[in-house]
Amino acid sequence: MQISRLFQLIYILLEKGTVTAAELAGRFEVSVRTIYRDVEALSQAGIPIYTSQGKGGGISLSDRFVLNKSLLSDKEQDEILFALQSLSAAQLPDSDKVFSKLSSLFRKNSTNWIEVDFSSWGSGQKQKELYVLLKQAILEHKAISFTYLSPAGEQKSREAAPVKLLFKDRAWYVEAYSFEKNALRTFKIARMSNVWLSGRDGIEGLELQQAWAETSLASPAEESKISLVLKIEPAGAYRIVDEFKREDILQQHDGSFHVTADMPSGEWLFQYLLSFGDLLEVMEPPSVRLEMKNRTAKMAKKYLR
Repeated sequence: MQISRLFQLIYILLEKGTVTAAELAGRFEVSVRTIYRDVEALSQAGIPIYTSQGKGGGISLSDRFVLNKSLLSDKEQDEILFALQSLSAAQLPDSDKVFSKLSSLFRKNSTNWIEVDFSSWGSGQKQKELYVLLKQAILEHKAISFTYLSPAGEQKSREAAPVKLLFKDRAWYVEAYSFEKNALRTFKIARMSNVWLSGRDGIEGLELQQAWAETSLASPAEESKISLVLKIEPAGAYRIVDEFKREDILQQHDGSFHVTADMPSGEWLFQYLLSFGDLLEVMEPPSVRLEMKNRTAKMAKKYLR
């Protein structure tokens, strides 16, 4: 028996008055028998809850019932409100309504202490709306269609069922079941465009568990990594602190920094290193240093024309 379900049941009855056991069972995805067990448990706890038969009958609370806020200390009330405000900042459905009700019940003034914005700086309203749409698809088990920019620079139309949002290594991703690949895939949100709900149902329950299992079995070995030694000028200090572990950073007498890091190999690595411009020099390994030399020489030729 879940305590959270009992509290939700009480709030539903406070809001709607009389509700049938079948309605409650459908809402909580449990059996009617379980709902009646919950009613019995609440009654034994002193909650004035009762059932009535016939047309218009169902489960109700006494009209005189008021949730006793004295069960919670002042600090506990604040913690509940702060937690709800965190959920509201993340745009969880109905959290504003619950927050408003409990604020009135506890007679607390609203304190706007937190704001959560999933979009990057300067991304605008469309990027914010994208996160709301992805959240809706995840919570309602709906599929999305979108255009995705592959690492090779190709624009492809994709359809997938989002499972969860993931923030990793300074970027947002969405894990989703790809209908094209029939497996779970991870998409970088910054590369997604033209995103809309496709109308197709997503996957949940046993289907999702099976998808996780199959993806786990099919996952390749951990991608190969390269051990790098980088020299970064003092002007790049802000990026060093943001992007590398402090134990991997050693400041030199001239103010520059030596950074040691194991990073995944591939085209993205060189694009990442080049993003430092002339603030970075690859010291080791020789193969990466040579490739950076060739790439910067090729870049320089474009400005000699």
